[in-house]
Amino acid sequence: MPELQSKYERFRQKANEIIHGTNTKAGRLFDLILLALILLSVVLVMMETVAEFDLKYHSYLVLLEWIITVLFTIEYIFRIISINRPWKYVSSFYGIIDLLAVLPMYLSIFFLGTSIMTVVRSLRLLRLFKILNHPQFTSQSLQLKQAIKASKGKIIVFIYFVLISTIIIGSIMYVVEGKESGFTSIPASIYWTIVTLTTVGYGDISPGTPLGQFIASFVMILGYGIIAVPTGIVTAEIAKRTKDKMAMDQEPCTGCGTEDYPENANFCPHCGHSFDSK
Repeated sequence: MPELQSKYERFRQKANEIIHGTNTKAGRLFDLILLALILLSVVLVMMETVAEFDLKYHSYLVLLEWIITVLFTIEYIFRIISINRPWKYVSSFYGIIDLLAVLPMYLSIFFLGTSIMTVVRSLRLLRLFKILNHPQFTSQSLQLKQAIKASKGKIIVFIYFVLISTIIIGSIMYVVEGKESGFTSIPASIYWTIVTLTTVGYGDISPGTPLGQFIASFVMILGYGIIAVPTGIVTAEIAKRTKDKMAMDQEPCTGCGTEDYPENANFCPHCGHSFDSK
């Protein structure tokens, strides 16, 4: 009995090393194969919606889908048994996505039309961030995250300004143009304002009066400036943080890539890595 338990523990340890070990060769290979299967699965679901292709290769598509589903099921079970707290994984974001990746094909046995829901497997591509768990990538990711967080207040104020502007312009266009030009209500006019402001311009609604066309021209020009503002806010914050980093001359932690630690620290407060080994 102890020998069997020992074999099981060794199996769990090896499975954990392969499935969760992004710093090992086997772990990275596993993640690359997993991502390839996810991409293949999404492509298969997409091609299944092409009538001519599905009519010709339907049986092959179904067979490949079942093979991928079985592989995902085995991977899901291995993830559960390879960790000490399986419920934490099952109830986590990735755990729910992994479960949704295998359920549709099994449900399609009992309910028609559920196999198309396998497209949720595309969400598993978020595991790409796990593969890119390298100090260089992590450092850049943290820098962008901190810049967006620091810019949050300015961006919220800016979005509030845009929302108020669209309501005001939409209301004006409703009064100026009226139902004859397609501005049948203030919500419809606000929809036109948003479409024009973002420079999309579907053309389903368009002003017919000179004053309406003048306002539309103003909204189009305003749209270019509005698109550039959030980018400028975040870019300025990134530039500021880069300048502060160069002034401090503080290298990122080689363990997790973070730059957010006290200047005289001996250990990283995030991962515990010793700075003496830098």
